[in-house]
Amino acid sequence: MKRKKFTPTQIASILKEFELGKTAAEISREHGVSQAAFYKWRERYGGMEAKDLRKLKSLEEENRRLKRMYAELAMDHQLAKEIIEKKL
Repeated sequence: MKRKKFTPTQIASILKEFELGKTAAEISREHGVSQAAFYKWRERYGGMEAKDLRKLKSLEEENRRLKRMYAELAMDHQLAKEIIEKKL
């Protein structure tokens, strides 16, 4: 099943609806998101504005990219060490 992607602005507005008194079940039906996902968003992004969410999402993406780069460099370094050891 295809997952639906929500923008930080949409997530913030959905969480605002909950703060204004809508139930989680109503919000889940309206927006097509599971209650589990809604509660995860609430736990993770509760009290944040859309601007803060955008910044958090961009930092998470940058962190993911940097971790991938580090893993590739570590593999290259390990491979180079193995080659040098074999030559000696």
